Amino acid sequence: MGVSPLEQFNTELAASVRDGTLVKLTLGKPRGADASLRNLLVRPVTLRGAPHLSLVWRHDRQDITKNHPPEEALALITRLIGTDFHSAHLFTPTRMTQLEFNKHGEPRLTYGPAAAAEKPGAAHDRPKQRLLTEESQSWLEKLGVTTASGAVRENQADKHRQIHKFVEILSHLAADAAPGLPSHRPIEIADMGCGKGYLTFATHDYFNLVAHRAAHVRGIEFRPELVELCNRVARETGRPQLEFLGGTIASTNFPTLDVLIALHACDTATDDALAKGVQAGAALLVVAPCCQKELRPQLTAAPVLAPALRHGIFQERHAEFATDALRALLLEWAGYDTKVFEFISTEHTAKNLMIAATKRLPGDRPGQTPAGQQAGTVPGEARTEEAAVRVRELAAFYGIKSQALARHLYFDLST
Repeated sequence: MGVSPLEQFNTELAASVRDGTLVKLTLGKPRGADASLRNLLVRPVTLRGAPHLSLVWRHDRQDITKNHPPEEALALITRLIGTDFHSAHLFTPTRMTQLEFNKHGEPRLTYGPAAAAEKPGAAHDRPKQRLLTEESQSWLEKLGVTTASGAVRENQADKHRQIHKFVEILSHLAADAAPGLPSHRPIEIADMGCGKGYLTFATHDYFNLVAHRAAHVRGIEFRPELVELCNRVARETGRPQLEFLGGTIASTNFPTLDVLIALHACDTATDDALAKGVQAGAALLVVAPCCQKELRPQLTAAPVLAPALRHGIFQERHAEFATDALRALLLEWAGYDTKVFEFISTEHTAKNLMIAATKRLPGDRPGQTPAGQQAGTVPGEARTEEAAVRVRELAAFYGIKSQALARHLYFDLST
């Protein structure tokens, strides 16, 4: 009996790993027990000078990355092909090898050309490819992040890293939200509480210069000197679709809003920003909460936690968890799919949580029953009794009677 297509594929995969020609591997058509799993991406990396394979498990609402030594990773991957995944694409510099299983579980092997832009040997230790182009250098210099030669200033390394990490995240979130973003007019974007505007400029450049999607970007900041500075830099660097306005999150209203960004808005200012986005029917909401204080006096945790919560740091983190978990569930109720994940490593900042919410389009969640909330207070299709119950159960568990985002959305937390 000859070699089966599955055996041939696994042989080629193992050879590519051992001889260093693996560019990437993608596994699709999931058939496992986890209904939220979409695919598995595998690529070579170097960790502390040693080769590894990085496995990125892509789910509906989060990505989970695990790094393994090559042989360990190969053993795991070969067990998954044909069982948990019924599609596999192996990319090397010379060709693409595709393994597909039909509805009867029969494998078929085909070949195609290599991906022209792909190169093997990606490493954690080497400089990362940046999405922002050379055109961004002008404002990076004027805002003091880089020198005239493009070198990162000594005390701005963390800020530079944060800017590029944000753009990387934004690129993925914008792709998720793309069906809900307008194609017949510029995308309307607001960065609430934008400070010195680093990420506002980055957002403008990503959409207009990298993604080539016309976007009108506004930064909202209450400090007039920063508004003046950022508007001057926008003019001097030739960015007519970027403007900065004086004001607060609570005082600002937009007739049209497609993307809302609010990073490190303190305490209930994050809720104010989320409410603005939900009420405007924005397709994408991106916030990084900060200083979650509102719920701390209300929390009535289970008695078993009382001895631990006498420590202030545990109380603070408990309040942060309860606040952001409630926000995520309220957004789900309001018609958004949410992701909660690490923005920047805690090595660089302790305030590293990001909540991203993508508005569901009509028909995305068929068969749901309206929750019977006040009509017209929340745009969207997905106010359901099931989602409302999840919010109220969490609030009841912690003894929460009132919360800013719930008030903005006219959501009654009482059961």
